Amino acid sequence: MDLGLEGRAALVAASTSGLGLAVARALAAEGADVAICGRDRDRLARAQEEVDGCGKGRVLGSTVDLRDEHAVAAWVDHVAQEFGNLHIAVTNSGGVPFGPVDGFTVAEYRAAVNDNLLPHVALSLAAAPHLIAAGWGRIILVTSESVRQPHPGSGLSSVARLGVLGLVKGLVHSFGAAGVTVNVLAPGFHRTPILDRQYGPEAERRIAEIARELPLGRIGRAQDLGSLAAFLASEQAGFVTGTVLVADGGNTRGIG
Repeated sequence: MDLGLEGRAALVAASTSGLGLAVARALAAEGADVAICGRDRDRLARAQEEVDGCGKGRVLGSTVDLRDEHAVAAWVDHVAQEFGNLHIAVTNSGGVPFGPVDGFTVAEYRAAVNDNLLPHVALSLAAAPHLIAAGWGRIILVTSESVRQPHPGSGLSSVARLGVLGLVKGLVHSFGAAGVTVNVLAPGFHRTPILDRQYGPEAERRIAEIARELPLGRIGRAQDLGSLAAFLASEQAGFVTGTVLVADGGNTRGIG
């Protein structure tokens, strides 16, 4: 299926590893020009080479601290200038420590909001004028299944990320008439380097335990999420906006 992304200009935040990198690879494979960013120059260089090998579009790598709203705005403007346009903005951020909601201080919650909510706000607001000017746009906010089913061990994530849903509902009304869709992609457990680092030597055992609890019997692959992001960015998804697409192997089983 041709997703209609050839020649489109996209940026993907926090994209030097894991799910962000998988999204960048998927968009590049569809022929889009793709801008990626990260804070580590060595990882950025490796990711840029990897994404560049996925398609025939241009790849632009930049070092950006997503917690700095001014740096975010400058990055977005730079990407739009270099590519001559901007059509797709994929917002993403790093993870937060695991633990119950009563296991953290107010200062830690404040940091989680700064690290895991505000980058989505800053990127969406910075990208919006470019998408509106293009007359066609996609904003995809990558969060977590915790926005639909809070987990007892993910207290910070369950609180900090929920603000993304309020942001999306507002942006849908503000940008819809300009042909810009806004959607949330909410992944559950996917095999990424951060998961391996989190579990360390126990990674294989812990991942097997998690997989046994999921209806599909396995955790996700990073490319699974990349493919979903590419669909939400596509021409075919032009009537999909304001949604939360959960990709968690069936873990979220509530109605509504």
